[in-house]
Amino acid sequence: MSSKQKPSLLKQWFSRDSRGSNGSAATFPGSGKSSRSNGMGYSVEERASLNSLEYRLFFKNAKGEYISPFHDIPLYADEQKNVFNMVVEVPRWTNAKMEINTKDPLNPVRQDVKKGKLRYVANVFPHKGYIWNYGALPQTWEDPKHIDPNTGFGGDNDPIDVCEIGTKVCQRGEVIKVKILGTLALIDEGETDWKLIVINVDDPDATNYNNIDDVRRLKPDYLESTVHWFRTYKVPDGKPENKFAFNGEFKDKDFAIDVIKITHKYWKALVTKNTDGGQISCTNTTVANSPFQCTQAAAKAIVEVTPPCGNAIPVPNEVDKWFYYQKN
Repeated sequence: MSSKQKPSLLKQWFSRDSRGSNGSAATFPGSGKSSRSNGMGYSVEERASLNSLEYRLFFKNAKGEYISPFHDIPLYADEQKNVFNMVVEVPRWTNAKMEINTKDPLNPVRQDVKKGKLRYVANVFPHKGYIWNYGALPQTWEDPKHIDPNTGFGGDNDPIDVCEIGTKVCQRGEVIKVKILGTLALIDEGETDWKLIVINVDDPDATNYNNIDDVRRLKPDYLESTVHWFRTYKVPDGKPENKFAFNGEFKDKDFAIDVIKITHKYWKALVTKNTDGGQISCTNTTVANSPFQCTQAAAKAIVEVTPPCGNAIPVPNEVDKWFYYQKN
């Protein structure tokens, strides 16, 4: 489909479930409480009101010290076993496009904004919101100056993205341990945007999943649905379908781990000022040999710029619409 062609869209109301479209019943944010544990000794502190432009989710370590989820949470939970830490940004079935903000000091999770408005992913039939727990691996960076030989495009300037396929609906800001199953190479508006497929190692079914073929065998059509989701999720906004390297085929676990290692190397260069990160904030509180390390007093001052936690603002009704997509 050329960039001039726009698919026809039929829109229908999709009734709200008990969670609400922001997933607040499952994810806690917006309840007016300011902090909570998010697993593995980490905790998060909400600031401002959920569903507002000011909303931020800051992270703390087990000592209660402020940290950056981008820079201070280790990539590996167990390097020998290739178990990685994942920061959950978007719980499954929710729509708010939350992400680790790479430009803000301490990189809090906040909702993405476009043209002054909060971004929500559309529900392209038959999907409702994100179809996995979605997030990122800390201490990784897809360098836009590096042309990936597999895709022919530079990186998307973000931590590497993760789709967790387990049974549990995670909480926003939760830190979980995952094992890698494979990866998909999305080409998003001329940028390489790897999508890792993983499963929580604490999932009751985790032992059954060890590579991408296990997903194909045990979850029929799930990988195909994942490709469809990424191909079409921007179509309701009037944009063309996304494209993929490798004709949309998933690469296996070993390939994916090699990609992670490369993006970890790029992150090391970034946080030690051996490459120019442009507008990316490398402010951290624990990274050794980083010229961007700050004190806890400075970190606290950064957090307190954002107002205290307040009650959630209602989500626009249009977020729950279903979009029926038909190519012209």
